[in-house]
Amino acid sequence: MATLSEALALAIQHHQAGRLPAAEQIYRQILLVEPYHADALHMLGVIAAQVGKPEIAVDLFRRAIRVNGSSAPFHTDLGNALKEQGKLDQAVACYRYAIKLKPDYAEAHNNLGNALKDQEKPDEAIASYRKAMKLNADYVDPHYNLGVVFQDQGKLDDAIACYRRALQRKPDHAVAHNNLGSIFRKLGRFEEAIASYRRAVELQPNYAVAHYNLGGTLRDQGKLDEAAACCRRAIELKPDFAEAHNVLGNVLRDQGKLDEAADCCRRAVELNPDLAEAHNILGNVLRDQGKLDESIACYRRALELDPDSVVAHNNLVFTLQYCTGVTPSSLAEAHAEFDRRHAAPLRGLIVPFENLAERRGRLRLGFVSPDLKRHPVGYFLIGVLENLSRETCETVCYSDRVAKDDLTRRFQAAASQWRDVFGISDQRLAEQIRADRIDILFDLAGHTSHNRLLVFARRPAPVQITWAGYVGTTGLSAMDYLLADRYEVPPGAEYHYREQVLRMPDGYVCYEPPDYAPPVTRLPALDGNAVTFACFNNPAKITPQAIEVWAKILHRLPQSRLVLKFKGWNLNSVAGRFTELFAAQAIDPARLELLGPSPHDQYLAEYQRIDLALDPFPYSGGLTTCEALWMGVPVVTCPGETFAGRHSLSHLSNVGLTETIARDLDEYVELAVSLAGDLPRLAELRAGLRERMAASPLCDGKRFANNLASLLHGVWQRRS
Repeated sequence: MATLSEALALAIQHHQAGRLPAAEQIYRQILLVEPYHADALHMLGVIAAQVGKPEIAVDLFRRAIRVNGSSAPFHTDLGNALKEQGKLDQAVACYRYAIKLKPDYAEAHNNLGNALKDQEKPDEAIASYRKAMKLNADYVDPHYNLGVVFQDQGKLDDAIACYRRALQRKPDHAVAHNNLGSIFRKLGRFEEAIASYRRAVELQPNYAVAHYNLGGTLRDQGKLDEAAACCRRAIELKPDFAEAHNVLGNVLRDQGKLDEAADCCRRAVELNPDLAEAHNILGNVLRDQGKLDESIACYRRALELDPDSVVAHNNLVFTLQYCTGVTPSSLAEAHAEFDRRHAAPLRGLIVPFENLAERRGRLRLGFVSPDLKRHPVGYFLIGVLENLSRETCETVCYSDRVAKDDLTRRFQAAASQWRDVFGISDQRLAEQIRADRIDILFDLAGHTSHNRLLVFARRPAPVQITWAGYVGTTGLSAMDYLLADRYEVPPGAEYHYREQVLRMPDGYVCYEPPDYAPPVTRLPALDGNAVTFACFNNPAKITPQAIEVWAKILHRLPQSRLVLKFKGWNLNSVAGRFTELFAAQAIDPARLELLGPSPHDQYLAEYQRIDLALDPFPYSGGLTTCEALWMGVPVVTCPGETFAGRHSLSHLSNVGLTETIARDLDEYVELAVSLAGDLPRLAELRAGLRERMAASPLCDGKRFANNLASLLHGVWQRRS
């Protein structure tokens, strides 16, 4: 017959091998023989803690301590169980007593550090971890735990060092690899982040959080198929992982799979109704589908859940620009609220500038943008940057995007200095700009995605200007100027803008057409075809009012057709909804052609079968108007009151094509109908439009750059 010592040893073997029922049975048999066997009571408590029954564990540990109160491990494990119950004060007391009994007990020092961290006493927690490390340099846990505290404090270099020390001692520590990946991602070191996450999932294939983090980082790099696979794996491992559903929704949105994206985001909201970011991403998807009211409701809900969500507030004020009935005054107030909530609290970080006293011959211009590539901002900026005189201006580009293309390389060559800043914090970017001694800093994103308005709120440059990437005021009191023209902001409208309005003498942007644009072809309607109208704009811009007006045009010309093309138009949810809206205006769906996205050269080639473009409202076309004109297709527009509603007015005026600019919506209909009925005039416009545009201020990069430099030197002289 086995002795109690032999029985305890056998039970511990089962316990260490993970055979908990067998171990528990033997511990209980020991207690039947000796009810006050301290080790058996303690080990039963350990099992209770392992299977998630902390209240039973606490009772068993306390019974063991009554038998043997001098055992430091008993007090430490009791502390652990109490901590699990959220009883941090009692847990701390247990750890401190264990340390009193055994001052060199490294595990107790480490666990005390964990409890102090949970009590939000990071300095005391750090001291406990350091003590544990000093007592046992090879003990992994305090190295890792110290890294967590430093990561929470934003001391990322210190956190990296701690995690690396933990991994030296335990290379298969999957959570440390995952945490390293999160830090590298935050620092913009994406290859290292991906390597760390991949190592974490290699070591622990069922580690859902690491799969999710890897998916998010791959999305940052534009590797959407891989990102989607990682998110799906995370969801497979943890079906109720709301954050993973949400990120998958974002990836699917990037891929143009809006219906699937909406399903994922709604699932995230179902799983966690309080997840503000899920409401925000769902709002983005709904906006892409043209469901503006639902989109705005999502952003407002996100802000109710998280009033500090800068991203949701950006999306809200941006989406208001699309809404019928929006006014410059209502937009001014909405943007001012953004400033009050998010930017104003940062004013205390603003410090005086040393470089104001300098008198240099050259201005140092900084450009902050996530869109220095084939993007509307890229097409509007590259001709300017390449033509700015290096004798009068130095340029520093702060590129906030990982993905690059051939236009990015042109920007890199044109800039005096290039900085990749994706992933670095607003504060670090502001410090970098200040260190670069920028005189005039341009915001090229406004409230669009990946903007850095809170960098501008910190005022890292003496003069700050918003331009090209947004549609009017930012609302920021720290933004000095809005670069516009007399068409976008007519005289007398300045009071709607928080910024002082600077007007270029021609247009507010300069268009660089792509060299792969196909040639302008003969007017399609001359070949006996019915007139084909088109709008190649975002579905969010196609309001019920626009559909009503377009329907009047189609009714006046019963054989005519309308082509709508953009990301989303080919999806059932989008196509079906808009087809119903046209049907409500008695337009046969057979007269509509709804096309999804395509490579840019093919997209431009679609204009070869279009006779006349219809500009949407209240948010008019910007780049789309320029592209239509370059392809020989006139654009009929009706300017609104807002900045967003006057892009086409500016472009058409600078090309000299004022005959397609309507004073009101009735005239809009008449202009479209009369042009469609005068094919010789339409053919004449088409044949000469590219040459006319190329010779206009709209495409004259050198002229624009010279005018801009002159304007900026005047601003600087007045400022300094």
